[in-house]
Amino acid sequence: MDVHISVTGGETVAEAESLTDWLRGEPGLTRVTLTGRAPAPGEMGSVLDAVTVALGAGGALSVLASSLRVWFAQPRRSDVRLKIRRADGGTLELDAKRVRAGDLEDLLRTALESQEPEGRTPSGPEQG
Repeated sequence: MDVHISVTGGETVAEAESLTDWLRGEPGLTRVTLTGRAPAPGEMGSVLDAVTVALGAGGALSVLASSLRVWFAQPRRSDVRLKIRRADGGTLELDAKRVRAGDLEDLLRTALESQEPEGRTPSGPEQG
């Protein structure tokens, strides 16, 4: 299953590049690519602001959750939001300020393994 992670907030292109490099360093994730969107009117070329991760069997989802948890904890990540989208359109939005690290794997598992209607966004618990 491919998972598409769009980066919003902060410097999206730089954060997407950082996340791509970070995830490529994980031995449990076999294919991580920097992807993007089509250029907007007036832009030359596509904007690489998303990451595509192939999740296979063998605990890849746990590896992704663990890696995202540590990446979020890095300095200057508090303004970053990630929108994680399955191939069938189900999405999950994660806000570095609002998602508890301990809940990240459960949120990912629920969002990526369930068959939710397109456009529905599971909400994560707020930090407290």
